Amino acid sequence: MTEIKRQSPVQFKVSPRSTEVRDNWTVALEYDEEGQGPWLVDLAHKTRWDLQDSKVAEQRPCDLDVPEAPGSCTFANDTLVNRMNRTQASIYHLGEAAPSLPDFAGYTDVTESTVFLALFGPKAFHIAEKLTALDFLDPAKQAPFLYQGPFCHVPCQIVTLEKAADGSGGFVLTCSRGYGDSMIHAVLEAGSALGLRPAGENRFTTWINGLQG
Repeated sequence: MTEIKRQSPVQFKVSPRSTEVRDNWTVALEYDEEGQGPWLVDLAHKTRWDLQDSKVAEQRPCDLDVPEAPGSCTFANDTLVNRMNRTQASIYHLGEAAPSLPDFAGYTDVTESTVFLALFGPKAFHIAEKLTALDFLDPAKQAPFLYQGPFCHVPCQIVTLEKAADGSGGFVLTCSRGYGDSMIHAVLEAGSALGLRPAGENRFTTWINGLQG
């Protein structure tokens, strides 16, 4: 039997220095000359779930609370739970391994149908402001928080995980898989003057672990 090979919807123009095959995904761990940041990381292999239920706030994905208010997030144990609207939440698993899909009809695995990127590091939000009118540095919002809106003119879910007044910090975003190539091109072009470079999962993991303490 031919083994399934999972393919990311985005491709960088440079090849990674080291990779690892995980659950039939080829995961880029590190790139040459990743620089001092900011960084763009392809997270297509990270498991994402959509959860829809009329009583979505009563669900406990991975033993975490679904936030009460749309736009609010719960972040712990490498898992991010984002309240989208009255009946819907999204769940991102940011660690190496993800649990099995719960045995509940409201969950859908959307991993292979979406782009999943992280942009973080120095001046990350100076890049973002070239690509969207969304205010990631709104002082009234405390990270993590969710925006649902246009990024590169594409409907996206965007979660700010860290922010600072100097424009540093970072976020993860998802959008429909078909926008992968154009999204990567637009983000890298917008960040070229600020030193934006592709980075591997190792760089992302170091950042996430730092956020969780």
